[in-house]
Amino acid sequence: MNNQNPFEKIKLNGVKQIIVVASGKGGVGKSTVAANLAVALASEGYKTALFDADLYGPSTPILFDIENERPEIVRTAAGERYIPVKKYGVSIMSVGFFVTPKKSMIWRGPAASGVLTQLLSTTEWGETDFLIVDFPPGTGDIQLTTIQKLTLTGALIVTTPQQLALADAEKAADMFCTDKLHVPILGVVENMSYFTPALHPDEKYFVFGAGGGKQLAGTLNVPLLAQLPLICDTEVDSPQTFSISKDPILAEKFRELATTIQQKVSDKAWGFRYVKQN
Repeated sequence: MNNQNPFEKIKLNGVKQIIVVASGKGGVGKSTVAANLAVALASEGYKTALFDADLYGPSTPILFDIENERPEIVRTAAGERYIPVKKYGVSIMSVGFFVTPKKSMIWRGPAASGVLTQLLSTTEWGETDFLIVDFPPGTGDIQLTTIQKLTLTGALIVTTPQQLALADAEKAADMFCTDKLHVPILGVVENMSYFTPALHPDEKYFVFGAGGGKQLAGTLNVPLLAQLPLICDTEVDSPQTFSISKDPILAEKFRELATTIQQKVSDKAWGFRYVKQN
C-alpha cells in the first residue's frame, strides 16, 4: 500500500458512476442525505452502493441500524476481499464495521489515506450503477485522497440555510474547482429548509432562515437540486434513512432528487461553472 503512486487511479471494476456528497461543516445532515439518496436510487431499480468515507466519525452503520453487522471476507489469489453489507437494496461499506463503537479514531493523514485506499480497493463492489461516497466535513486528506484516487462523476454540496453553513459549503465547493482537481459540481441540496408540523401540513416555518441554498447555488452557478424539510422524527428520534417508508413527503423529495441525479448523469448536464472570486 505504501508503494502506490498517490495519483494513480483505483479501478473499481463494474462501478459506472461515483458521486461524492460533501459539506463544509458537520451537522448539516450530509450523511443522512447520502444515505437517503442511495436508498432512493436503489428503490428506483439502480444497483447502488454507499461508501462511508468519514473515517473519524463513521455514521452509516448507525443510520442503517447495522452496527453489529460485519462484511463477509472472501479469500482470493490476490488476497482478502470484502463483501459489502446490504440493506434496503444498498451495498454498504464503512470503517465503522471494523472499529470498536464509541472509540475515537486517531489517525494521522497518511494512515487515514491508507485505510481509505485499502477499503476502496479491496471491496467487491460488483456491478454498480451508482456508488455514493459520504465525505467527512471539511477539505482534508480524506477528500483529497478520494478525488485523486477515484474517477468521480461529480459532487453534491449539502448545506443548511444559515449563513455560517453557506460560507463553509462554498469552501467545500471551491476544493472541487481547483486547477488540479476539476470535479464537476452537480448541484446544491439544501437540508432542513423548513419545518411543517404534522397537524398543520399547510404551514411552513423557516427555523434556520430562508433562501440560503438558492443563494449558494447562484454563487456556484449550479442548480439547487432539492430543498428537504426538517422532520422531527427523523432528525431527532430516528435516522432519516427510515423516512423512505415512514414519511411520504420526504421520501418523495429523495425520489425526485434521485431522478434528477440520474437524468443529469445521463445528459452530462453539468460543468465547471463555478469561477473562484479573487
